[in-house]
Amino acid sequence: MLYRTLMMVAAVFLCSVVSVQAAPAANINASRAFEMVEKQEDLYILDVRTPQEFFQARLEGAKLIPISQLQGRVDELPKSRPILVYCAVGSRSGAVASYLARLGFDRVYNLYGGIYAWQLRRYPVLKGPG
Repeated sequence: MLYRTLMMVAAVFLCSVVSVQAAPAANINASRAFEMVEKQEDLYILDVRTPQEFFQARLEGAKLIPISQLQGRVDELPKSRPILVYCAVGSRSGAVASYLARLGFDRVYNLYGGIYAWQLRRYPVLKGPG
């Protein structure tokens, strides 16, 4: 039920976005994302899941902006820094990454496979309230 609700929110979100010409967001795998997290000090890590999902497991340094709140909070995101977007499996974050690219964010990366792919490789996560 929660998954279906989240997918409906993502679909509504996508339908409300105005189409603009922009560079596409890049899908990257967990290995490449881990490399970015380790090496790029200016990387902004954006988690677009629910607060409950965020507290279950998250990337260190991640900022939570649930997909349902993103349009109202997009001004919080830095256009001058690369942004790594993730969710559970990569579908919500893929939609958000594409949206940000259309808004003119030029270095946006979607963690393909989401935090599940990250955890499958046994990369570190934080748990609990932060």
